[in-house]
Amino acid sequence: MLSHAAKILARSRFAIAFTGAGISAESGVPTFRGFNGLWKRYRPEELATPEAFKRDPHLVWEFYRWRMRKILDAKPNPAHYALAELERMGLLRAVITQNVDDLHREAGTRNLIELHGNIFRVRCTSCDYRENLKESGRVYEFVDSKDLPRCPRCGSLLRPDVVWFGEALPRDALEEAFRLAEKADVVIVVGTSGVVYPAAYIPYIVKEHGGRVIEVNVERSGITPIADVFLRGKAGEVLPKLVELVRGLK
Repeated sequence: MLSHAAKILARSRFAIAFTGAGISAESGVPTFRGFNGLWKRYRPEELATPEAFKRDPHLVWEFYRWRMRKILDAKPNPAHYALAELERMGLLRAVITQNVDDLHREAGTRNLIELHGNIFRVRCTSCDYRENLKESGRVYEFVDSKDLPRCPRCGSLLRPDVVWFGEALPRDALEEAFRLAEKADVVIVVGTSGVVYPAAYIPYIVKEHGGRVIEVNVERSGITPIADVFLRGKAGEVLPKLVELVRGLK
């Protein structure tokens, strides 16, 4: 199956990747469930919604600063680097991700579409101010602070620039992702459940336009029924092998 996937990818003219939480779990990125047992008292919807932020911004920011600290300790794993290498080889045109952890960019991916935002960006709740904390060099100062962050432009509260429960995906990012999916002749689907819409439409769009679907996952998902090739296993083990096979065919 791996050699079959390599042949499909090596012959592709416009391949993309679509990734979910599974690819970053191998880097130790925690899910919501790990927040010091917080889920014994709160549901995810109570910490990741506009209503939660309005009700208790201190609690929401405590949660997101905890997540930011954990992600800062994480490093890209071989799966992230494998996708970046496929891009360098000229095979992969873009990575479309549901993750907010920035690990694809750290691994070297250049054309990255972040459907759910980025945990290291903040935006104002009133004006159009946005800041990338990594680029501004303020990420550690920000994470270690106990104060509610305020907009330097208008003084309103800043919030994480991520998509919360009940919010729409960024229109520009979603439209670009769908445009790429319509052009793609191959999509590599990695570590996603395939049940969160509208992002999960992406492999279906590729399939509907005559493209092939290669799925890499530790278990079957909502995408598996339409996959041309299903590669069961950890992405950090499977994708580097796939890259080596593709390199041998080029």
